[in-house]
Amino acid sequence: MIIRSIAVMAACALLQTSAWAQEALGRPPVPEIRVSAEAIIPVQPDRAQIDLGVITEARTAQAAAAQNAQRLETTLAALRKLLGPDAQIKTVSYALDPVHTYPKPGGPPAVVGYTASNTVRVTTDELAQAGRIVDTAMEAGANTIHRLAFTLKDEQPLLAQALGQAAAHAREKAKTIAASLGVKIVRVLRVEESGVALQMAEPMTLSRFKEAGTPIEPGAIDVRATVILTVEIAN
Repeated sequence: MIIRSIAVMAACALLQTSAWAQEALGRPPVPEIRVSAEAIIPVQPDRAQIDLGVITEARTAQAAAAQNAQRLETTLAALRKLLGPDAQIKTVSYALDPVHTYPKPGGPPAVVGYTASNTVRVTTDELAQAGRIVDTAMEAGANTIHRLAFTLKDEQPLLAQALGQAAAHAREKAKTIAASLGVKIVRVLRVEESGVALQMAEPMTLSRFKEAGTPIEPGAIDVRATVILTVEIAN
């Protein structure tokens, strides 16, 4: 009997504590509907970014760096001649690393040379020049293409438009669900931006042909936005 009484008292204490916790947190939970909606706006890109560079290897770090600098300077000169004095070119990465070999299994590594890598980003608003940029760089001395991306000069207005459409879709979805349940929406409790991004709707192609140059098709860009909406409902 004593043990049972203690258990009852403990249960009452837990219930009272739970009630106090709910009061401390404010009003009790309200009935709600939580929905998510996505908006997609397809657009054509108006800017291209090409990351290209030079990788060289030599016995010494000085030689690898010097060879790299010479080849890259020749490449940059050719690109500036193609794009003009206002060419948008900037360095995005540079590395000078030792090359190791392992003469014996489990033995210490030995440095046998050095690799220098320098990557620049070329930005152009003339998409038709993307293929010529690649060809010009490769012919002048570049030996690596890291990235080719098509994007927008100013994506903010389209991102805002996509967010607005996603929010409107979420609101309509919540209203449809509420109507089917025979309840009404009282107010909006929370709005969460789940994601806003630019995404290639169609994969661009880049293939090298000696006779015809490098054909590049930009494809299209999807401006995507996702919104999560939580609303309070009542009968």
